[in-house]
This record gives sequence, C-alpha cells and structure tokens, in this order.
Amino acid sequence: MNNKIIVTGGSGMVGRSLKEIMPEATYLSSSDFDLTKESDVVRMYSLYKPDAVIHLAAKVGGIIDNINKPSEYFVDNVMMNTLLVDYAYKFKVSRFIGILSTCIYPDKLDKYPMKEDVLHQGPPTPTNFSYGYAKRCLAVHIDACNKQYNTNYQYLTPCNLYGEYDKFGENSHFVAALIKKIHKAKINKEDNITLFGTGSPLRQFMHSGDLAKIIKKCLEKNIYDNFNVATEENVSINDIAKIALKACEAENIKIKYDSTKPDGQFRKDVSIEKLKSIFPEFQATDLYSGIKNAYIKKFK
Repeated sequence: MNNKIIVTGGSGMVGRSLKEIMPEATYLSSSDFDLTKESDVVRMYSLYKPDAVIHLAAKVGGIIDNINKPSEYFVDNVMMNTLLVDYAYKFKVSRFIGILSTCIYPDKLDKYPMKEDVLHQGPPTPTNFSYGYAKRCLAVHIDACNKQYNTNYQYLTPCNLYGEYDKFGENSHFVAALIKKIHKAKINKEDNITLFGTGSPLRQFMHSGDLAKIIKKCLEKNIYDNFNVATEENVSINDIAKIALKACEAENIKIKYDSTKPDGQFRKDVSIEKLKSIFPEFQATDLYSGIKNAYIKKFK
C-alpha cells in the first residue's frame, strides 16, 4: 500500500469508518481545506504530496434540501471533484479513488439491478438531479483522465449508506434520520413515527464500514476497476423502518406516512456481480445487525 495517502471528507461517515482500519492515512476535512477553491486544492497537494487520494468529500443532504438547493449541490460537487482529479494528475498522484453514489444512475430502466454499463442510458432522478449529475461528472472525468493520460484512477459506486458516524441531524441519510426519530419517540414515550412518502420505494442500504473495507482492499490488491459496491438486500422503505424498530427495541411504535412529501426514486438497486467477481469473499453486514450496532454505539 502507498505510504502517503490522503482522505478527503475524513471526518465524515465513511472517512471515520476507514480511519478505524487504515489509521496510517491522513484524514482531511472542510476545516482544513475548502476543496471548491482552486487555491486550497493546490495548497493541499503541495503540502502533502500524496501518492494516493481517496476522495470521499461531497456536499450531501436529504431529499428536500436537494430539491430546494439544486444549484448549490451541482456547483459545489462539480468544483471539488474537478479540481481534485485535475490536480491529482498535475501533481503526479499515482492512485485516485473517487466515491460516487447510485444517484448517478438513470431514474428508470427496464431491467434491474443496474450494471455499471447502463450509467448513461438516461438522466438521474428529478429529486436529486443536480447532485446525481455532479457525481456522474466525476465518473466521466476519471474515465477521460485514464484515456488521455493513461492514469490508473478509479471510482466506486456505493448504494445508500448508513452507520454510527452519520450526522443524525436534519441533513442526515435516511437510516440515521430513522434511528434518531425512533430514539426520540422512545424518549418521549410516543406511540408512532411519521416518515415521508408512502413507504413503497425499494432501497439497498449498506454499512459504511463495508465500503471502507472495499476501499482498503482495492489499495492493497492494486485493483483499478470501476464497480458498484452494495448489499444484495433490496427492501422497501416500510420494511427498513420495521427492521429499524426491531433493532432499536421499539417494535411497539407504529409507522405513519406523510404522502404529501415525495417518495423519491422508486428503485435504484445496483448489481454487485462485478464486485463479487473481484472479491468473491465479500459479505455485506445485514441490515438488522448494522442498524442495531449503529443505534447502540450512538445512543446507548
């Protein structure tokens, strides 16, 4: 493994999971550098002179924030991604791993789960269109860099993530927001929780520690392929909520839905056929165990 590794977004959910198993890397956050500014990106590369960059940093938020601030999500993500890749090449960085999202895939397709080669067969879902396209641009840029400059840069496309290091706030990912909502209901002795939409959309949710393990394996084994990273579990929002209630020891709490709020994309499950061909031994943490562990670590 390279000795000089920097991780952007190092204080985030995946960054903190990665630090547990790869403590030798340098973990940077937005308090260190503003990666949307060229001067900060140049300063970062000049200061650390990394051999490898794991780019986790991104502007992320919930479905409502994505709908309300599409320009911010596009500009901030495109700027930081473009600058990070462009200057990685200019500073002769040998390894670059960009982390994308299944939001980059087309909103609707005839066949699921989605394989890596369907990326450009349609636009991303309208509810996070700007974010999805910004992350798709990162894939395009890495592919272009490899083609023109013969670099070995790589991107991984994980499904929805959760874990004990999520923000558990207004802009947290769904599972973290769900766990917090359940915990609050327990504390306040409430008999129900309310979720957005209808509960019918299907989702793959993977523990952030599983993605961290794949990132580390790619570095250790010199894997340069681009591929999806996900769990084989693809279940409805309603079923995820039921699993979470059980994992948080709150099965007595009922689930209500606010159908005036958007459901988001109905399904966006991705194939892990390529992942399994590269790492046949890979087994994702099951949803019940992962949520239970996150709940205990965060709230107990």
